[in-house]
Amino acid sequence: MKSLFYTKKLITFDSVSSRTNRAVSYYIENKLKKHGFSTERISYLDKNKVRKFNIIGKKGNGFGGLAYCCHSDVVPAERWHSKKKGPFQPGIARDRLYGRGSCDMKGSIGCMLEAVQMASWDELKHPIYFVCTADEEIGFDGAKHVVANSQIYREMVEHQTRAIIGEPTLLEVVYAHKGSFVINVKSKGISAHSSTRDGKNANLAMIPFLSECKKIYDELESDKKWQNGLFDPPTMSWNIGINDHTSAINMTPAESHCTIYFRPMPDVDYQPILDRIEACAKENGLLLKKNQYGDHFVSDPESDFVKSAMDLARRRKARTVSYGTDAGAFSELKDKIVFGPGNIAQAHTYNEWIAIEQLSVGTQMYSKFLRHFCCE
Repeated sequence: MKSLFYTKKLITFDSVSSRTNRAVSYYIENKLKKHGFSTERISYLDKNKVRKFNIIGKKGNGFGGLAYCCHSDVVPAERWHSKKKGPFQPGIARDRLYGRGSCDMKGSIGCMLEAVQMASWDELKHPIYFVCTADEEIGFDGAKHVVANSQIYREMVEHQTRAIIGEPTLLEVVYAHKGSFVINVKSKGISAHSSTRDGKNANLAMIPFLSECKKIYDELESDKKWQNGLFDPPTMSWNIGINDHTSAINMTPAESHCTIYFRPMPDVDYQPILDRIEACAKENGLLLKKNQYGDHFVSDPESDFVKSAMDLARRRKARTVSYGTDAGAFSELKDKIVFGPGNIAQAHTYNEWIAIEQLSVGTQMYSKFLRHFCCE
């Protein structure tokens, strides 16, 4: 089974988002070229001056067809379940393949690499596109660079190529997901020994702001005008984090930090919530920064593409998920679904794994999609 071979090899590349993804990107690009793709490489320096790579490929002539979108970066693996094998040493046990990225989402890439290998030039009536991005796990920056700089992507947009984002869904068809929004708030104080009056406790200005954050949380959880019943949970998942970075209990903190992470949803106007947060921060003399780094996405569940996907996947109903993907960045492509092997519950865990059966079925499913949209 080629998908298992490819996935095992992909796991061996340490492509944690904080490091370069050069090696894994070159491996994927070489495989695509071997399978008949012309490729485009879009590189950039991230905010820490680390070189990142996006690989975009096309196999076949003409326009339209089907695009497969994935990412090569993975989350860190500071804690791992096995002492015999590290997170980048693939291991098989109980019909599962273990390794960082096995589920999210190198297993999916392995399935599509096998599927495109089986797609013959003679059979192709419409092209296959392959888009592999960097930094999906930390803000979708790779996808944003593809949107801004890729000529192949511009071709996909012009001719409205249908797209599969291959994130793990247990091969269920997903037509919508939430977005991602981060608010960073900082309070400034003066550090000193707490027995004196020389310090200024940064937490004191943060307390009324946190009180307002709690009120907003309660409102978002209880008032249906802030909710969307298409999702589970139906809320924006308003998550509050705090840290004053003090190293001793008898010193006044010089800074206090609050992070708010929430998930925007289709048909929910969250601007009034942002206005309240900004007003409260200003009233208490706090510094505030906003970053909407991931957009929500939604396709019409009654569209021909979604219906065709459900028929091919043998599913009765399309669904939604609460996590985000590159689909939000690829907003110019109208016909999109999220569809891939593996269970999102296994992603990012200390013993990440994917069922080997999912790799087999995933390859079969991707092959069916390619035959339907590119060969018929």
